Amino acid sequence: MSRRRIGFWYRFAAAVVKPVLRALFSRDWRGMENIPADGGFITVVNHNSYLDPLSYAHFQYNTGRVPRFLAKEALFKKGLVGTFMRNTGQIPVYRESSDAAGAFRAAVDAVRRGECVAFYPEATLTRDPDLWPMQGKTGAARVALLSRAPVIPVAQWGAHAVMPPYAKEKRVRIFPRKTLTVVAGPPIDFSDLYDLEPTVDVLRMATDRIMDAITALLAEVRGETPPAERHVHDRRNGRGGRDGTAATPASEGDSE
Repeated sequence: MSRRRIGFWYRFAAAVVKPVLRALFSRDWRGMENIPADGGFITVVNHNSYLDPLSYAHFQYNTGRVPRFLAKEALFKKGLVGTFMRNTGQIPVYRESSDAAGAFRAAVDAVRRGECVAFYPEATLTRDPDLWPMQGKTGAARVALLSRAPVIPVAQWGAHAVMPPYAKEKRVRIFPRKTLTVVAGPPIDFSDLYDLEPTVDVLRMATDRIMDAITALLAEVRGETPPAERHVHDRRNGRGGRDGTAATPASEGDSE
């Protein structure tokens, strides 16, 4: 399928945001050749700053394939943010849905129409104390197995230096100018899972592959070795750790 046109609202947002991002960051962008030129696909991205959806969108926009983010449904309801979300083709997620597969059907439909659908598989900003990717939720894996579209892992690093996650002081750290690194990797192979029943175990296996691919890219960017076990965040009580004791249900959604 041919790529969808970018449209007025996406171009307008880019015209406003890109100059700001250029002022804040020098860019180290890699792997654009891994972004499909045509057809639907999925990107899976790590999340360590409130600013990084903009920085990732800048990278993706410059490939000519704009991302359609999954976001909580409340953001679509009113105000300028709601206008932008509706008019740029972003995809609402209804967290109260008891049908986890049904909650992501719009994402599957978008991929099948030839769109790029972007997931933050951690479902929120990482709570890992060293900002490594946490255990992922299964929404991206569900859409990947249903659509059988290419899944491109993306790692980004640097936005947190300007806007740290959960900082006590809500301020932007402009100086010195930071470097923003965004790296897209080759597609993740799920071919052995396509014909299997999408059980909890199969979805967890696919999700672990997603998080492994993102973490490997981020380790290369940071020049560091990631922890042997991923942080597990329990959204219900705000606690977590790397021992797996705080795992959330496998069917939980993937929007912040």
